[in-house]
Amino acid sequence: MARGRRLGRAALAVVALLLLAYAVAWGVRLLPPLGPLRITTHSPADTPWDQWGATAGGTRFTPAAQITPGNVAHLRVAWRYSTGELARRPEGMQVNSTNETTPILAAGSLITCTPFGRVIALDPATGREKWTYDAKVDRSFKLPDQYICRGVSQWRDARAADPAGMCATRIILATVDMRVIALDARTGRPCAGFGEGGTVRVDPGKLHHVGEVKLAAPAAIVRDRIVIGTSVLDNVRANAPRGIIRAFDARSGREIWTFDPIPQQGGPDRDWMGDSRRTTGAANVWSVISGDPELDMVYLPTSSASPDYYGGLRPGDNRHANSVVALDAATGRLVWARQLIHHDIWDYDIPAQPTLVDIDRGGRRIPALVQPTKQGYVFVFDRRTGAPLFPIDEVPVPQGGVPGEWLSPTQPRPRLPRPIVPQKITPDQAWGFTPWDKAKCRDLIARYRSEGLFTPITERGTITYPAASGGANWGAGAIDPARQVFFINSSRVASVIRLRKRKPGGSGTVQLSATEDVSPMAGTPYEVKREWLLSPFGAPCTPPPWGGLTAIDLKTGATLWDVPLGTINDRLPIPLPFDVALGTPNIGGPVATAGGVLFIAATMDRHLRAIDMRTGKELWRDRLPGGSQTTPMSYMAGGRQYVVVASGQHMWFQTPRSDEIVAYALPMK
Repeated sequence: MARGRRLGRAALAVVALLLLAYAVAWGVRLLPPLGPLRITTHSPADTPWDQWGATAGGTRFTPAAQITPGNVAHLRVAWRYSTGELARRPEGMQVNSTNETTPILAAGSLITCTPFGRVIALDPATGREKWTYDAKVDRSFKLPDQYICRGVSQWRDARAADPAGMCATRIILATVDMRVIALDARTGRPCAGFGEGGTVRVDPGKLHHVGEVKLAAPAAIVRDRIVIGTSVLDNVRANAPRGIIRAFDARSGREIWTFDPIPQQGGPDRDWMGDSRRTTGAANVWSVISGDPELDMVYLPTSSASPDYYGGLRPGDNRHANSVVALDAATGRLVWARQLIHHDIWDYDIPAQPTLVDIDRGGRRIPALVQPTKQGYVFVFDRRTGAPLFPIDEVPVPQGGVPGEWLSPTQPRPRLPRPIVPQKITPDQAWGFTPWDKAKCRDLIARYRSEGLFTPITERGTITYPAASGGANWGAGAIDPARQVFFINSSRVASVIRLRKRKPGGSGTVQLSATEDVSPMAGTPYEVKREWLLSPFGAPCTPPPWGGLTAIDLKTGATLWDVPLGTINDRLPIPLPFDVALGTPNIGGPVATAGGVLFIAATMDRHLRAIDMRTGKELWRDRLPGGSQTTPMSYMAGGRQYVVVASGQHMWFQTPRSDEIVAYALPMK
């Protein structure tokens, strides 16, 4: 996936001068009167946030309704907690880490993890530390990518004689060094009956170098099973590790089943031609798996087969890569699968947790699955059968790849909802702060292939719009279950991908810099170079907004509103008293509330925002101490509704380091 870059200071200086020249006035928003705070007796258990996405199906919705559009402007910091990681870890480890965690509620505590495998339990109302557990991830463990922990999961033992007993409620932690650990939710002590002393070591297979495979996402919990995927480093080699999905017994840690998204036999010839299915790898699940305990099914968002940008060694559609795959959670048996990209050569992994929601259609309530994608589509399926709830067409796409490449003549496209991001850029659409940089962008776009979505990657260089960072990414969407509205944020910038013939003795490692990266794709005739499509000022050549937030009616597929997300105001060398509403690329997701307020961080400007769920209007914001590429969560505790977000560095976006968890609430009278 593509890496972030700061906007050029020269470009921002030009923007500041232009805006100052034309700005004549600005308004000051006055806070509405704050009435008495409604005190309720809700406990955290009444407003559950049991799993990373609130529920096993990733709804990212809370029934808490104390905070409303009428009073949200009065939110204040209620408490802050520092994990201590900035002081605990050497500078080198801090730099090579990313904070993307969202806490959960379990056994009366707010529980989260740090990028380095520490689990922390806090009092939900005060932020007071209750216990910590350190998985002791080896400091010498060399990761080509980054240290990360997106969150923990919980499992409750329905057969426990004492619901408050030791390990009756368990916290499940997945670590970057391939361990699954079960902890007692009340004390943080390892559950002795799980694996060996509370730990199961996951076998990633024989690797060529340490760190090529890791566990980064929280496990899915379906009934008494822990289901987990792996993160495989992209584009190192064609025969990358396989993306095996594993299920473990939540009591004993015993492995129950495995599933390989790349079938080793059977299927139409169009899927895998020749023996390519046996010589490729990946199609892993690096994002978050969803589960439906009632149907006893799990839903996998799979990635591309390896390597990402050249598929000549894996001819065919490559099912079940780039698919939503539904499995029987008890056996791992395939129930249904829908491939959303055929023969991916653009790194268009299925990036986000599938969102499970019930949709009213024709007098019936249909158990549905909503899947946003990097290329900006939102697919909606019946999660029992995989039948699309809006028609999907196979549309012709550009052809003409490099010698030896195999291309699909068509790609799936849903008729509704409409794409949440632009999908093509032409020279006459080039954008710039001034006529000079706009002309430079126009010339740059004309230099490369840019025929719209799914233009083949070639040695000339291809513009991918949206870039491999999305569109949507791992933050996924949030649901208003009453209105059946889906909220999803997106990035709206382009990148340039270029294949280069491999030289004998070339590098076998991924080379990263602030402006580009080069990956070896060993075993293929090519290496790949990736960079942003930027003007000489360092700003995107694509028109703003460069990040957005969209609301979609799932009953009809209609787009209700679409607004820019993020501002570059705080990045300008000359501070302005008004916003530059150009949006920013973003990573992280939203949370919807029963009070009608949507909360989202995600942007490069380090703000947590409150959005009116009916109109998309921004109602409130506050600046976080560090990077904001995380997903918030919300709950009731002690009669108050809290909104909690973790703040910390994001390696891609080069956002400032922090190790704070910040909780907001309305002031008490």
